[in-house]
Amino acid sequence: MRRFDFNGMWNDALSMLEQAERLQRQFAHFGRSEVAGPSWEPPVDIVESGDALAVQVALPGVAMDSVNVALEDGAITVTASRAFPACDRGARVHRLEIPFGRFTRRIVLPAGIAARALELVGRNYQDGCLILTFRKLEAA
Repeated sequence: MRRFDFNGMWNDALSMLEQAERLQRQFAHFGRSEVAGPSWEPPVDIVESGDALAVQVALPGVAMDSVNVALEDGAITVTASRAFPACDRGARVHRLEIPFGRFTRRIVLPAGIAARALELVGRNYQDGCLILTFRKLEAA
């Protein structure tokens, strides 16, 4: 008799729900001006090791010094803006797939990790990605 991996299925279901919610938020912003609020959310990867948490945020064309990172209860918030690509006057745009404008990405921390138990120890920009490294604090 075959055994089911309910934990794996649960994690997959939660991941799919999170992706669906993210798409819904993106469509809700479609056609809104930047004044109305953030217009896009960059994708993220989160990897946890024994003593650290690494968060990688895809930010092509965003200057690292313009990115704000806030650690709040239960989440990490990354905020910045990507400028509209520079075009010569009279140029025709054939495709715009990389989002632009102001964004805010609220990244919920994995279960069992509190924001007060993390310390930002690394902030690197590599290959169009912001890599945040947090050290887990012993007593939090």
